Amino acid sequence: MKSKAFFSVIILFAVAVWPGVLPAYAQEMKLSDFSFASESAWLWIVLLIVSVLFVVAMLLRRKVTELRKSYQNQKQEDDSDKLKEHIDRFNSQQIEKLLQYKKTKRSGVLFQVSWLLLAFTLFSVNTGWAQDASTTGESSLLGEGGIVITLVLVLIPILAGFILLMIKIGNAINQQKNKMRLEEASKLAGYLKDLPDEEIDAVLKKRKKALDYALTNHELSGTEPAEDSKGLLSITREPGLPIVSVKKKALPRPNIDPALARLVLGYLVCATCWLLFGTTVGQYVGIKFVAPDADHVSWLSFGRLRPVHTNAVFWGWASLAMIGLGYYIVPRVSNIKLYSMRMGWYALYLINASVLLGTISLMAGINNGGGEYREYIWPIMLLFGLGLALTLINFLRTIARRATTEIYISNWYMVSAIIFTIVISLAAYIPYWQNGLGETIIQGYYMHQGVGMWFMLFTLGIVYYFLPQQLNKPIYSYSLGILAFWTQILFYTLIGTHHFVFSAIPWWLQTVAIVGSAGMAIPVIAGTTNFLMTFKGAWYKVKDSYTLPFFLAGIIFYFTGSMQGTAEAFRFTNLAWHFTDFTVAHSHLTMYGIICFFLWACVYTIVPRLTGREAPQITMGAHFWLALIGLMFYSIPLMYGGTLKGLLWMQGKPFMEGVTLMAPYWLWRAIGGSLMWLSHLFFAYNMYKMIVRRNVVDVREAAIQKLQYEMEETPEPVV
Repeated sequence: MKSKAFFSVIILFAVAVWPGVLPAYAQEMKLSDFSFASESAWLWIVLLIVSVLFVVAMLLRRKVTELRKSYQNQKQEDDSDKLKEHIDRFNSQQIEKLLQYKKTKRSGVLFQVSWLLLAFTLFSVNTGWAQDASTTGESSLLGEGGIVITLVLVLIPILAGFILLMIKIGNAINQQKNKMRLEEASKLAGYLKDLPDEEIDAVLKKRKKALDYALTNHELSGTEPAEDSKGLLSITREPGLPIVSVKKKALPRPNIDPALARLVLGYLVCATCWLLFGTTVGQYVGIKFVAPDADHVSWLSFGRLRPVHTNAVFWGWASLAMIGLGYYIVPRVSNIKLYSMRMGWYALYLINASVLLGTISLMAGINNGGGEYREYIWPIMLLFGLGLALTLINFLRTIARRATTEIYISNWYMVSAIIFTIVISLAAYIPYWQNGLGETIIQGYYMHQGVGMWFMLFTLGIVYYFLPQQLNKPIYSYSLGILAFWTQILFYTLIGTHHFVFSAIPWWLQTVAIVGSAGMAIPVIAGTTNFLMTFKGAWYKVKDSYTLPFFLAGIIFYFTGSMQGTAEAFRFTNLAWHFTDFTVAHSHLTMYGIICFFLWACVYTIVPRLTGREAPQITMGAHFWLALIGLMFYSIPLMYGGTLKGLLWMQGKPFMEGVTLMAPYWLWRAIGGSLMWLSHLFFAYNMYKMIVRRNVVDVREAAIQKLQYEMEETPEPVV
């Protein structure tokens, strides 16, 4: 009944106060009007604080009433069972003190102490209440600054009074609980005083002996030194203190063709070199945002270096790493040798030549006229296309000769990605339909298909092979993988023009792109579910692996980054975020957070199996955390600052105000980019440690060889 009355008071208060406030402000109030300088804001704040304090006071009053009632009921209950429960929970020291008390017969001491504490508690209770304060004012004066300041000054002591009231009530509740505990302690002391010696000997002494028992820590190992007379165990006398947690080593993979291993390592080494070069250029470009006058050399201008950075990491790092990993996967899942090693090496030479010549031409000012991600002129991009064509032929010939019945899902993804990339490159570089708006439509088509149907599709195919291998269990659902495959082909090929919402492109084409972007939720959710459910029952393996954290980070970014792209496609968010630094953050969340983390996970998985050597775990950990933290420092400030810039533009503010606004966020961009670039140095060092075989002298082997040499040089004695 009291709870009903309490909520009735709350409802009456709301009915009495809020109807007088809402009609006055709901009709004319806008989101932009809600500021601390407005009359409505201050009124809402005052009413909110008073309401919260009123509710808190009522809740505390109800708590005190319930506590008093429970205390009165507890005094009437039989406490014998509860006292025995206290005895069962005695520790060894408490039992020892009780036994001493029984032995010396010092009766009455515990009662005296208890009553002294109880008396002290009763005399120390302070039941004072804070003064009530109130203020009156006319609503017509709330717009005056002096009245608002006065209300704030009056509200401060009221707030202090309520806080003091809550503190006093809390102290009273705590004192009441202590009083109950002291009375219970008095009853327990009396019960223990009358406890017979037989029960003490039978129960408490036995329990004390059990509590005092401690293991020697040698029950399983014994006290003898570790030895193995048969030589089956490797015994370390002094293991030392590890700096990082020890991870499991990579399991050796037998029957790997040495020629194939050299081909895969060739792709991965070239990819690593392009990663270092491309991100070093990107690091310098990021510094230019903070120090735009760093240089005055045309070859190092922002307009030339930015496409050098993007194309080097796109076509040099990510593409070569993906293709190299694909050359390992296709023969393995087909259970047959690669069709042609020579074609694989030719493809590697062509792609490297394309990126090298493209970098030189871009820095010299020779480009394709500004199309994003297609800045290479067509003769240079033709070399890349020939490399893809050779790779496609090699993959198809290998799959056609497979020794398995079905085609594994990884091959679906990788072969389709190569086919789509050749198609979109032809569409982007053949000039017949690139006049006027056709140029814009083709640009959106090429740019987005390059990300989604080349990098994303190919990388997902790689993950479908390496993730189950690392977890040592099959992929959760083959059907979910096929669903994600076909829905990505259906929806992703439609979304290119969502980069040009509110442009002169036909409205229906923009709407189709937005619908396709929303439909991308299907393959993203299906793929994310498939990967995470594969972890089911194997989450404990993450802490013991240096590759699974990279996979897990890539899966998280796959979901968040892809769904962020869907959110950006809608018209209002497109209006606010397009052409701002928000899109830069989004592109790094996807291309770096998804593609790079997945590729690093797969590289760390396969290289130790090809070479038999692993990188130091501490540098692998440094690579992971620097890349992850750097990406967060890079993307989050740019998303926040880009949002503010977009809102500034929507208000019609000058462009230079947006530049001034972004200055601190560009500093964070440079800091995050520096951490990411530093992580790439660790990655290159790890590749060196995993690949390069160093000639280290084995002291024991050298000593034996020296003895053998001396024995051969010493002539045998003549008998």
